[in-house]
Amino acid sequence: MTETMAADAPSAVSVRDVNMVFDGVHAVRDATFDLEKGRFLTILGPSGSGKTTLLRMIAGFGRPTSGEVFINGLAVGSVPPHRRSIGMVFQKLALFPHMTAAENVAFPLRMRRFDARTIPDRVQRYLDLVKLGKLGDRRIHELSGGQQQRVAIARALVFEPDLLLLDEPLAALDRKLREEMQLEFRRIQRELDVTTINVTHDQREALVVSDEIIVMDHGRIQQKARPEATYRQPKNAFVANFIGVTNFIEDTVASIDGERIVFDRPGFAGRIGNGFRPVTGAAARGALRAEQIRIGSGCEALGDVDTMFDGTVTDAIFEGERVVYEVSVKGLGETTLRVFDHDPVTHNQHDIGSTVALGWNVKDVLVFGD
Repeated sequence: MTETMAADAPSAVSVRDVNMVFDGVHAVRDATFDLEKGRFLTILGPSGSGKTTLLRMIAGFGRPTSGEVFINGLAVGSVPPHRRSIGMVFQKLALFPHMTAAENVAFPLRMRRFDARTIPDRVQRYLDLVKLGKLGDRRIHELSGGQQQRVAIARALVFEPDLLLLDEPLAALDRKLREEMQLEFRRIQRELDVTTINVTHDQREALVVSDEIIVMDHGRIQQKARPEATYRQPKNAFVANFIGVTNFIEDTVASIDGERIVFDRPGFAGRIGNGFRPVTGAAARGALRAEQIRIGSGCEALGDVDTMFDGTVTDAIFEGERVVYEVSVKGLGETTLRVFDHDPVTHNQHDIGSTVALGWNVKDVLVFGD
């Protein structure tokens, strides 16, 4: 079979106009992006967004209905499965229970007919990399969940693949262990400089481990950007809502002054969000993140902000490092805002039913279409 080459200088991964249709339904629609070598990309989205389908096409497990996927300039479909240099870690790790940790790691080397004399040293090197250097003789059932994850990572990397694919491998772990393993993934990826694509619905994981994030919804790529830009400069209301805790305040556009939008409700304004073309008199939504709102007993406690409203606390949830408030704001049409209050100095907590002052800056309100 002739190996199809990408037309331009090859990136590590190039996805070009890829569509996947199942029974008339687009699971992936018009996906196009490039990933440079050595980068860590996370594909993020809710269940049914198409992220796993896209990953499977990159792995060569499914042929796109249209479009093409290239790895190092070669079309995935043109390369036989046994010649694809792709390591994979899934939520179901598929480790061999009858083998030791070291034997599991050695398995892909034996399948690829590596020189048997070199295998023990290579296996030990990768067990050391994932901090299991002294546990190679353990059976899989003798290892904790986190240790099993490390074995799976070592097995996926031991043959030094060009590309590492991760399909929600941490989803089954408890929160503390999951967060520890997120940092381990990042450490290992940086140490080896292996191009990595990770699929998850965990927002924190995407922000922590990634060089770049793709956000998907209903089969479409909504945004591809660095974590900071994805969080602070969301391309649309879906991205703003999916990542972080975002309040949406609905109103009508009263006037437009450059990038600033003034709404009908007195004292409420924001700046134009990415891709939004506001029209005076049209309905719109201001997106305001929970951590960007300050809360205090009175306006004097808010500090330097340019927008202030009074509200009534309807709920207060203590989460240890912060209190999450729900505050009803009459001046915004009884809109309920969620507010994070870390208050590291006084640890005061506002009672349910109490009147509070809320404040934020106009620049923190991104305005999108209704």
